[in-house]
Amino acid sequence: MESLSPWVIFFASIFTGNILLVYFLGMCSFLSVSAQVKTSLGLGLAVVFVLTVTSALNYLIYYYVLVPLGIEYLRFIAFIIVIASAVQLIEMIIERFSEVLYINLGIFLPLITVNCAILGVSLFMVIRKYTFIQSVMFGAGSGLGWLLAILAMAGIRQRINEKRIPPALRGPGIVLIITGLMAMAFIGFSGIVQIQ
Repeated sequence: MESLSPWVIFFASIFTGNILLVYFLGMCSFLSVSAQVKTSLGLGLAVVFVLTVTSALNYLIYYYVLVPLGIEYLRFIAFIIVIASAVQLIEMIIERFSEVLYINLGIFLPLITVNCAILGVSLFMVIRKYTFIQSVMFGAGSGLGWLLAILAMAGIRQRINEKRIPPALRGPGIVLIITGLMAMAFIGFSGIVQIQ
């Protein structure tokens, strides 16, 4: 993987390897918070920040602490501690500067800690043996891909008229159908480049 340009990894993680629409990681907060564009934007930016910071910190911890000490098996615990710390930091910042967004995000802001997309990015960077720059670009691109997906879903959900949808499909039903259609659209990008 060292031969791949960090920019290729960045753009591929947004489109062809979208962490949400290709790997379906981070679906719980995506489905729950994507009703309003403003709230989705706030959560999406928080996810971009957390993914970028934690991918950099987890790379450093893994390769400069865990590997030299021969305790790579502790990576899950170490990664989750770093993720929880970054989420706590962003939670304090949002509460300080945007109380309305903090209230709108509710329980989903602290739940970023257990968002499988965040942990998945850190694990993918280790499995794929990315360099530090590649890991940071992968984290930032994955965050932007998640942001793009949740903003698209929020925009679609605000535009559709629930009254024209059959009652059995209203709410989660139509959201899952839209998510499936969005995932198929992103699969169309897969011929451009693969970062597997």
